[in-house]
Amino acid sequence: MRAADSTQADPQQLTLLRVCRIGRAQGLKGEVNVRLFTDDPVRRFAPGSTLLTRDGREFVVLKSRNYKSRWIILFEGITDRNASEELNGIDLFIPKDAPEDAPDEDMDADGDDEGWYLSDLVGLEVLAVDDPDAARAADYDGVEAHLIATVSAVLNNTAQDLLELKLTDEEGHPTGKTALLPFVEAIVPIVDVDEGYILTDPPAGLLDL
Repeated sequence: MRAADSTQADPQQLTLLRVCRIGRAQGLKGEVNVRLFTDDPVRRFAPGSTLLTRDGREFVVLKSRNYKSRWIILFEGITDRNASEELNGIDLFIPKDAPEDAPDEDMDADGDDEGWYLSDLVGLEVLAVDDPDAARAADYDGVEAHLIATVSAVLNNTAQDLLELKLTDEEGHPTGKTALLPFVEAIVPIVDVDEGYILTDPPAGLLDL
């Protein structure tokens, strides 16, 4: 991470596209999980790529990797868990006119990536973990879960992105009730657009189920 170069255009005067939101720390060496808002994470997180905050701070990607449908990034200057934990919740952007000049060899062998747009979440099934403590201990890998809702809309014109849910019973029948779910990693740890679901770990009483 480094301060913005005063010779460059003021990021606050640029039209910015959100690329990701930094989530929880990963391990002890400064890596972070990120929530994607781009359909081209391989290019955006290529080593040497620069991402901006709204106030002009620069985050330079040192290395990145895809693990269990998540992207894990190490930024220059972030060397331990304490530093990475302080980044949680920061949104990172690129200028709208950023060049698409990353080399083809940075793409996956099959040309695919794990990106999705917020609009892709509409219609997904919402699963809630059966055993929150066990799910957290397993980092939400292979956990048991049950159907509670479908995503009917995404509200991103507020300070915090929200998912509007149409609540269902476990067989998928609508109950006629709706709820709002904060779209943050602690509550929505897994998004799998290809499989058609999001996995949630909501605090007790949040959805008044």
